[in-house]
Amino acid sequence: MEKNYEIKIVPTSNASIVKFEANYFLTQHSSHEFDNIEQAKNSPLAQQLFHLPFVKRVFIAQNFIAIDKYDIVNWEDVQEEIASQIQDQLRTGTPVVIETESTTKKAAITIYAESTPNPAVLKFVANKKLVTAGHEFKSIDDTKESPLAQQLFSFPFVKEVYLDENYISIQKYDIASWDDITLEIREFLRSYLEQGKEILSANATVSKSTVTRQDDTDFEKLDDTSKEIINIIEEYIKPAVASDGGNIMFDSYDPKEKLVKVILQGACSGCPSSTFTLKNGIENMLKEMLQGKVDSVEAING
Repeated sequence: MEKNYEIKIVPTSNASIVKFEANYFLTQHSSHEFDNIEQAKNSPLAQQLFHLPFVKRVFIAQNFIAIDKYDIVNWEDVQEEIASQIQDQLRTGTPVVIETESTTKKAAITIYAESTPNPAVLKFVANKKLVTAGHEFKSIDDTKESPLAQQLFSFPFVKEVYLDENYISIQKYDIASWDDITLEIREFLRSYLEQGKEILSANATVSKSTVTRQDDTDFEKLDDTSKEIINIIEEYIKPAVASDGGNIMFDSYDPKEKLVKVILQGACSGCPSSTFTLKNGIENMLKEMLQGKVDSVEAING
């Protein structure tokens, strides 16, 4: 399947360096740094960038390309054109980097386990970015687009899998104790990632800008209170939920009942404490910030 590449421009703390993030992975857990066009002979994309007189250095890793420039131009004047150029090159299907033992810098993969509020779920955190958006798998039937999730379901104790940025939340059946299986899962994930195996298939990643455009379209159709609720969830609630290995999404708002419905994913789905979190955390926050507009919050899958 042809990949519909989209590029996002991301400033960095170094004013001379800008990152150009793609909605697909460009390398398999490897990084490549080029100081000149000669060094970039194994990267058609980097060679093309070095033809621009202001490009000083190119760094390619996972789902982004970072460019260090000379001071002869301002990023504001050239970054849009570069993003378009990178996007066009990626869409040709030409390899970003022709990887060999000598050109690839493979970083060691580390995995550590974090507890979550849900005793049936552990969060396995990697030192590498794994996916560009959240993906939930309720059963092996959902895993056609994720070889990693499919393999995880081969363990008899795995009930559900949730992938996000740099972690994997795994929900287990009661037949096993975390004390007995945590090390096994950690070693499996470390080995799988170090071998550079596929996490998601090519057609599993939806264009971020396409999703954003769709979200923006849907957002504009909503009433003002629903928009306020979504903004509060995104800014204040979602980061805290993600730190616990889960995700929360707005579903609907009923102005007559003053009822907000949300969808919980990952560690939050089926969590014994999710009701407490909804009532004493999310519900209280929305009541306080939207006084008179919200009376209750309900998880449609909680």
